[in-house]
Amino acid sequence: MTNQKTIADISLLGGHPALDFVNTVDCRSERWGPDFLNTPNDLVTWARRVDLIDEDERTVLRSNAMKSPSKAQKELIHARALREALHRIFLTESEESSVGEADLALLNNVVQSAQTKRKLFSVAGRIEWQHSPAEHLDATADRIGWVAAELLTSKGERRPIRACQGPNCGWLFLDLSRNGHRRWCSDQTCGSHARVRKFRAVRSA
Repeated sequence: MTNQKTIADISLLGGHPALDFVNTVDCRSERWGPDFLNTPNDLVTWARRVDLIDEDERTVLRSNAMKSPSKAQKELIHARALREALHRIFLTESEESSVGEADLALLNNVVQSAQTKRKLFSVAGRIEWQHSPAEHLDATADRIGWVAAELLTSKGERRPIRACQGPNCGWLFLDLSRNGHRRWCSDQTCGSHARVRKFRAVRSA
C-alpha cells in the first residue's frame, strides 16, 4: 500500500464488499490515512469495482453528480460517516466489545432507507430481492449498509472478522485461513514486512 495508489487500484483484501469499503482508508493503526474516497467519483468507481452498481448505474451516478456537485459532496460525506461507523462496529467483533448506540442507529437508518428501494422481481423462474436503479450517491451508501448488515447478522454462519496486525495497516478481513489464526490482510505485504522487521530485530539483538 502506497500513497500513489488510487481508489481504482487499491487492493481488495477484505473478502467482503463492506470490509473493502472500510479499507478505503490506507492505514488505521499507527497513523490514519490517506483516505481514498476524496470525490463523489471515487465512491462511484469503488462501487463499480465491487459490483454494487452496474455500468448503466455508474454512468447515471457520474452524470447526476456533475449536475449537482454540492448534493453529491454531501452524499459523499454521508458515505464516509457510514464507513467510519462500520469500522467501529466491525472492530467490536474482533475486540469482543459493545457496539456504540450512535453507530448502530446510523446503520439502522441506512438499512431502512435501502429497504424502501428494494423490490421483488422474477428472475429465471425465481423470486428475489433487487435494488431499484441507483440515481444518486445515497443509493450506493444504502447498498453498502445493506450488505454490511447481512454480514453482521451472519456471524454464526461465517468466518470471523479480524484486523491486520501490520503496524501501518489495520485493514479488516474475513479470516478464511485453514486454522483461523490469520494475522495479516496479505501475507505478501504486511506479513512479509513483519517477518523482515522480526529478522532485523533478532540480528540487532
